[in-house]
Amino acid sequence: MANKLEVSFNSPQCGFMSIGFADGAQEFHTTTAHAPHEGALPELLQILTVLLDESAAENEYVLRWNREPEEFDFRFARGEGENLLLEIYQYPGETRRASERELVFAHAGDLRDTIEAFHATFAQLFADKDTDEFEFNWRQPFPLREFETFEKKLKNLND
Repeated sequence: MANKLEVSFNSPQCGFMSIGFADGAQEFHTTTAHAPHEGALPELLQILTVLLDESAAENEYVLRWNREPEEFDFRFARGEGENLLLEIYQYPGETRRASERELVFAHAGDLRDTIEAFHATFAQLFADKDTDEFEFNWRQPFPLREFETFEKKLKNLND
């Protein structure tokens, strides 16, 4: 049986955010930048929301993010039943050549458990956004609309 995923997004500082993933078998930690992929956080929440929809047309999504100069692809693939595969690929630069990418983290597990792990870290970011001056430190606002939509979808599935 797969271990549960733990996701941590720490409060941003100076336009960078430390993020981490662990599942008992492996860990991956890095920092991410607010630019040039300004839409990464809202897009991630949109991907997570759509993954909760069993009737969604797509079963695979890729989120682009970076750490200057390294780039990342976060690949989410819904499998049979309630399974979800998360793969994180790292590229040495912005060219994103497939031959140069490295799989730095992979987790296969229950879709709902994985989504709940992301929810927990986003809920903590939301709770601390004023104290941690999220908008000032991330250089863009907290993705409130996308977070509320995600949280509502998750709550409706849990009811």
